[in-house]
Amino acid sequence: MVSPPQVFDPRRLRHVFGAFPSGVAAVAAVVDGAPVGLVVSSFTSVSLDPPLVSVCVAHTSGTWPVLAGAPRLGLSILSAEQERHGRQLAGRSVDRFAELSWRATDDGAVLLDGASGWLETSVDQQVRAGDHDIVVLRVHDLDADHDISPLVFHASQFRRIER
Repeated sequence: MVSPPQVFDPRRLRHVFGAFPSGVAAVAAVVDGAPVGLVVSSFTSVSLDPPLVSVCVAHTSGTWPVLAGAPRLGLSILSAEQERHGRQLAGRSVDRFAELSWRATDDGAVLLDGASGWLETSVDQQVRAGDHDIVVLRVHDLDADHDISPLVFHASQFRRIER
């Protein structure tokens, strides 16, 4: 006999999920001539061949539907010095890119200057999963600077890795 699924209090789930530290990444593109982006802490590698990564985006996001149709998406792995960038891009501001230094690739992916790594991607597939979508992104170009410490999200707070 199969037990019925366990129902958990969302606060308890968030508390336990927060025990797992994750990196923080900005996903962004130029849409209708302006940069559009959001922040994710669910970025992970998926496959080396073909090169794939994934992010998870809440169904409640108003930004993801705008980004989803962009031909290319920039994924910037935020550095420890970019906590303000993370907060600003996660906020409800009209211009999330105000005073941020960024560049756009020829195909419209937006990459933040000073990130510890970046990838130029396109949507490969999207899978509905609970209250989020798992978005699999195909990698077209990338680079990283391991001398730049990444920003980490742990226990619902931005943190830095000590060397």
